[in-house]
Amino acid sequence: MSEILRVEDINVYYGAIHAIKGISFHVNDGEIVTLIGANGAGKSTTLQTVSGLLKAKSGKITFCGEDIGHVVPHKIVEKGLAQCPEGRRIFLQMSVQENLEMGAYTQPNSGIAADLEMVYDLFPRLKERRKQVAGTLSGGEQQMLAMGRALMSHPKLLMLDEPSMGLAPILVEQIFDIIKDLHKKGTTILLVEQNAQMALSVADRAYVLETGSITLSGTGAELAASDSVRKAYLGG
Repeated sequence: MSEILRVEDINVYYGAIHAIKGISFHVNDGEIVTLIGANGAGKSTTLQTVSGLLKAKSGKITFCGEDIGHVVPHKIVEKGLAQCPEGRRIFLQMSVQENLEMGAYTQPNSGIAADLEMVYDLFPRLKERRKQVAGTLSGGEQQMLAMGRALMSHPKLLMLDEPSMGLAPILVEQIFDIIKDLHKKGTTILLVEQNAQMALSVADRAYVLETGSITLSGTGAELAASDSVRKAYLGG
């Protein structure tokens, strides 16, 4: 299995605060890898650093064999790495379809119609609401739109930041069903999630982040069975 992403010993600071403390992990092509941890553990900071929104003070980030530590974010997207951000951050005043078209800015115009149909097949609710203003969608629909917008860039690696945040349990299950479906269709996923039980249930491998450091790693099943993980994150 070929490696698509490698993060080596990165250190990230917010001013004097040492937010990420020398973490290393990797994602292989075709995997779902999850980072779990409490709020404030550094999960979102890690994704923002991988996507170029934040810069590491030291360490190395390699995507498809290329060092991307100093590449600007929009060029990273062009290379095939897309992030679906925490809080969705869709364009609230635009229609559903306009949001999706914004996600295709790295792609040739000739393929956008087919890509829209691909997203609508995956998210039929979005097709029903394609002319609707995005700000009027429900939370679950906005999450689907954020994921669909990221998929419009044809990512080799899709990074999902807290996709279940703020959603009712039944919607959380729907979102994770979609994540499993994307994986079956060949999408490689790096998932950051506070809902550890759901994240570990879909993950090939997982890492536990605590106050900016990786404290445990293993398969999703191994960490779900770990006493320390169950007590800290699964209510066991």
